[in-house]
Amino acid sequence: MKATILIIDDSLTVRQQVAAVLKADDYEVIEAGDGLAGLEAVRAHPEIALILCDVNMPRMDGLEFLEHFKDERSLPSLPVVMLTTNGTPDLIARAKRAGARGWIVKPFQADLLLGAVRRIAGDATRTSASPGDVQG
Repeated sequence: MKATILIIDDSLTVRQQVAAVLKADDYEVIEAGDGLAGLEAVRAHPEIALILCDVNMPRMDGLEFLEHFKDERSLPSLPVVMLTTNGTPDLIARAKRAGARGWIVKPFQADLLLGAVRRIAGDATRTSASPGDVQG
């Protein structure tokens, strides 16, 4: 098994699609439906190596998640990649300030998603993504 990836997205369909791509490449996957559930998952699963996070979600959106995650000192320092339909410069800048390592726009291409995950999770066992694959 490769690294464990946390997917935070309110869309069950998106979580299933991302999980299928990652599991097919031998990653472990944990899912959360919003930022609050994502924070709980990080607290409960120290094995998480990377977080893929949507922006627009109920209860706690992805940017709020990032800001809470960065400020809560009891949580491990993990790379977070935003996976969202919204690619506006203001949101990308806010996410970077809050600590996001990258930005992937949905709908995503499986090979680009895997390349980014391999590179950022430090698990580049196969062909890695080219530098332009993850904006940011």
